[in-house]
Amino acid sequence: MDQPVLLEMKGICKEFPGVKALDHVDLKVRAGTVHALMGENGAGKSTLMKCLFGIYSRDAGTITLDGREIHFKSSKEALENGVAMVHQELNQALTRTVKDNLWLGRYPKVAGFVVSERIMDQRTKEIFDTLEVSVDPKAVMSTLPVSQRQMVEIAKAVSYDAKIIVFDEPTSSLTESEVEHLFRIIDMLKKKGCGIIYISHKMDEILRISDDVTIMRDGAWVATRPASELTMDEIIRLMVGRELTNRFPPKENEPGEVILDVEHLKGRYTRLRDASFQLRKGEVLGIAGLDGSGRTEVLENLFGSMTRDGGTIRLHGTEIHNRSPREAIRNGFALLTEERRATGIFGIRDIKDNTVISNLKSYLKGGICLSDKKMTEDTEWAIQAMHIKTPSQKTQIRSLSGGNQQKVIIGRWLLTKPEVLLLDEPTRGIDVGAKYEIYQLIIDLAKEGKGVIMVSSEMPELLGVCDRILVMSGGCLAGEVDAKTATQEQILTLAAKYV
Repeated sequence: MDQPVLLEMKGICKEFPGVKALDHVDLKVRAGTVHALMGENGAGKSTLMKCLFGIYSRDAGTITLDGREIHFKSSKEALENGVAMVHQELNQALTRTVKDNLWLGRYPKVAGFVVSERIMDQRTKEIFDTLEVSVDPKAVMSTLPVSQRQMVEIAKAVSYDAKIIVFDEPTSSLTESEVEHLFRIIDMLKKKGCGIIYISHKMDEILRISDDVTIMRDGAWVATRPASELTMDEIIRLMVGRELTNRFPPKENEPGEVILDVEHLKGRYTRLRDASFQLRKGEVLGIAGLDGSGRTEVLENLFGSMTRDGGTIRLHGTEIHNRSPREAIRNGFALLTEERRATGIFGIRDIKDNTVISNLKSYLKGGICLSDKKMTEDTEWAIQAMHIKTPSQKTQIRSLSGGNQQKVIIGRWLLTKPEVLLLDEPTRGIDVGAKYEIYQLIIDLAKEGKGVIMVSSEMPELLGVCDRILVMSGGCLAGEVDAKTATQEQILTLAAKYV
């Protein structure tokens, strides 16, 4: 505890219409340390950081940086004064190059007004070399996988030479090797004397890299402890306010007859080259693989959001085509996408609109008007069934935490009564308590006879929830394992088969 306090947030309060998001929260970050910020979805972690970063204006409390009281009115002001933030939801100029995204708003100029490509190239190379980031600076952002876009965002935050850097769920899109790379970057920043605020639901990461841990619950401070004094069970107890003895619910579903038969599935313009498998009624089928292995492409080709280049799909023995998402929905398919902000939610619309949007035909009265009463009833069912924390149905979905947004999308798809539910990273960025609820929901759906296909980067999750696990490698199906007997080593061996 010898390091001086670099940042102190004291008595921070913030209210939104109908909800007290922060209630006198305190946080102290020491120079040269990693301070983890933990709590369930909706606990107020991101809101607290947005108050620091100038995105939200706090209602009460003080923030002191390096002994000087600050009150940033914008993120630009925060960056200029040594506070940077890597957001959980990437917000990048996808049609511009990597280097454009790195220097947007602060292009190096000659004579005060001419942008210097030479200086920009030189500085980009210096930053990427220092951080060992192997991304082409001239590549267009939209052509990069999410993991590389995340590394660009991390490099951008570091490039500001900030005193405080906030990482909000930075590893949610990263592979294991990229996570190790990030930890090396964080270690380098610690040695420079930076204060790191690290938000994550991955407790093994927290216990590994943190010096101090602050836990929040329902917008209030609960505890701050040295990481060395905490265990995973103790963190969970402080986060949820109760004991959580099992990470995964019991598997009470019993797979039955084959409902979906997929042969030699191949995608056009994608990495997917060949995948054949079957899905049974009441089964949870996992898909594992390294980043770029074709996991997501399997789901997108099944759902018609990507063009198939070959293969057959049979539902109950009858060939179907799913040439578009609309056709897939008619055939009883539903897809929860990996990138909820980009392809899942309608940010400026409220909870009700986001819940009923995929099922509007069922609300038509006389084929002309929509039944507001029925839409309100179904939205209320989704809020209760998914345990969504929201002041009302009229709340804009973008004001909810990431986990609650995810629950709204799951509720949306359940209203379409799908036979085959496709889930791509269903618990990304979701806290341990909410994860358990979603695992239980998945198993309950399987018990009702639904077929569930679930892509996840977390192997313990696949082993804990699924009945069988398909392993993709290099765009091909590399093998299949029984979740009851499989090990993480087995899965990783298959995942590297065609790399």
